[in-house]
Amino acid sequence: MFVGIARYDFLVPGSTSLKDKRQAVRHVVGGLRAKFNASVAEVDHQDLRQRGAIAVSCVSESSFHARRMLQEIERFVRSQYAIEVLDTTVEVVSPDD
Repeated sequence: MFVGIARYDFLVPGSTSLKDKRQAVRHVVGGLRAKFNASVAEVDHQDLRQRGAIAVSCVSESSFHARRMLQEIERFVRSQYAIEVLDTTVEVVSPDD
């Protein structure tokens, strides 16, 4: 079993309030959950109106499949018009190690 973990730090350039940012984050999080059935959460910068960070995790039978799934998730996140991805961290681990 392999666990893929990714973190995306992003900017919401059109956000003028926390409400605007929450709406953009909710759209991305909901899209990821619906399309990929992955675990997603906002993990940092909750009090900043133009910055945000989400983390995504997935479980797979192979390291290759977990990496491929995280690549597809990254493409989806980068395609969202409301946010601009600043930094990405991706890791695949095996709990058996």
